[in-house]
Amino acid sequence: MANAPVSFGSFARVRNLAYGPDSGQRLDVFSPKKAQDRPVVVFFYGGSWTMGRKSQYAFVGAALAARGYVTVIPDYRLYPEVKFPAFVQDGANAVAWTQMHAREFGGDPDRIVLMGHSAGAHTAALLALNGDYLERAGVNRHSIIGLIGLSGPYALVPDSPTLQAIFTEPYTARDWQPVRFASSDSPPSLLLHGMADNVVYVMHTEKLRDALLSHGAPVETHLYPKRGHADTIASFTLVARWRTPALDQTVEFLRRITGPAARN
Repeated sequence: MANAPVSFGSFARVRNLAYGPDSGQRLDVFSPKKAQDRPVVVFFYGGSWTMGRKSQYAFVGAALAARGYVTVIPDYRLYPEVKFPAFVQDGANAVAWTQMHAREFGGDPDRIVLMGHSAGAHTAALLALNGDYLERAGVNRHSIIGLIGLSGPYALVPDSPTLQAIFTEPYTARDWQPVRFASSDSPPSLLLHGMADNVVYVMHTEKLRDALLSHGAPVETHLYPKRGHADTIASFTLVARWRTPALDQTVEFLRRITGPAARN
């Protein structure tokens, strides 16, 4: 039901394009019909770095493409095949592919917004705030003009055997916590979180918000009372759109940072 609009939306979808040699390094592109020079969103899904498929999140591509945004949804390698930071490096390579091919799908390679939910928000935030990943992948960092994080673990402390196996030596919290990379150069950010989230506590978003504000970086935050971990992303589906205003707030943020006034 969540992905039903993909079958009849006013946009084009191209599947399983390779951005790397591994079978997990594939992406889908959703383009508004007759798109030309449109802003681009790269969306990373969640799943605790152990599960998930891009096909499960086609509804995100459908919702954003229907509103005028070229949307790229990559798969990325997961644990136990890889550990940190391999999946973040995959994300950087997916962004590099997007910048190289954006015009083929009606997108503007100089207006890319990184977005993610849960573990995907962690990846999006690391890429947006720590420019090393993108620079090593050959991405022009100035092309990343915004970050949208939904229910992300930005101050991650591995607290389970699986997370301790994924985030391990030689890396430390200084490497994997996005909050540590907030700076005055951070792009404008939109952070959304349910206050009843018992998977990733709302304090993660509050800490990233405060870190960005402490550096004078622009950040907009919306915290939803009585809403849980999945509600932020579920609101991009037709059947659960009523749960939060996340989609409308996302589109308004995109309009504001990608519109003509934002480019001057």
